[in-house]
Amino acid sequence: MSLVSIQNLTRVFDVSKPWLNRVIERLPKRYLTAVSDVSFDIPAKTTYALVGESGSGKSTIGKMVVGLLPPSEGGVTINGIDLAIETDDDKIESVRSDIQMIFQDPYASLNPRWRVRDIIQEPVVARGGKATGLAERLLEQVGLTASDADKFPHEFSGGQRQRICVARALASEPKLIVCDEPTSALDVSVQAQVLNLMSDLKDEFGLTYLFISHDLTVVQHMADRIGVLYLGRLVEEASPDALFDAPQHPYTQMLLEAAPRMDGFGREVEPPKGEIPDPIDPPSGCAFHPRCPMAVAKCSAERPALKTVGESRVACWVAQGDT
Repeated sequence: MSLVSIQNLTRVFDVSKPWLNRVIERLPKRYLTAVSDVSFDIPAKTTYALVGESGSGKSTIGKMVVGLLPPSEGGVTINGIDLAIETDDDKIESVRSDIQMIFQDPYASLNPRWRVRDIIQEPVVARGGKATGLAERLLEQVGLTASDADKFPHEFSGGQRQRICVARALASEPKLIVCDEPTSALDVSVQAQVLNLMSDLKDEFGLTYLFISHDLTVVQHMADRIGVLYLGRLVEEASPDALFDAPQHPYTQMLLEAAPRMDGFGREVEPPKGEIPDPIDPPSGCAFHPRCPMAVAKCSAERPALKTVGESRVACWVAQGDT
């Protein structure tokens, strides 16, 4: 059974100018579709990775999963409960306590006026729980020392701060942790340490991760399943082996070609063509067709649904052989 089930998730933002400006300039309302009809499941104790270029909707999905943003359409079900429509306060509280988030910037996500002990204990204390010795124990589990609990965030490096964020996320004994590019602000060597730590903690505590990243080399080793987003739409989903050995969607192929490789010294790679379209006025049909070297007439006319091709689910008329 899936711990998290995301069905037809859509998020639309009103980016219109103020009412008076629209009246004077005779402008219509403008809407930005950040996420469009996304569906996938995350089984318990697994890692599901979302990858894509900046602006593809990865972080918006993460925020909707943890409840920071309400969906415009569709829903997120966690342990069989949809927080957007559930009315039982006890059920809502039990699910919320099972969810935590690790944010992208370790410098901005910690309160500079609080000691580390208070930061880590906050998820437990806020619910009236006892937290004696909790911070010291968790700090040691993430590779720091118990004495660090008395320090302030500015006394730590970026990698150490992210470890503190991991400790805070573990404090409430969650089942699901949403990781929003947790290593993108860190040096490469520190990234490896934090990723190894997260992998070890997943095995030790039976955690489930929704891992958001633009770095394909990271998700290849972390994920059990990978979803590729383009302009708010899920265009391909596969296991790491299937995605890296035989990518089906032209966008996935472009991302893999652009990714750095250990054996790629001296290779010449054609840069990605075109720019990401305006999400306020997206292309018709498949959103990738203006940049796609394999596009046919049907690509601009109809939007393909996700269908199984080999070991992947892919939304591409050419890959599906339906042109």
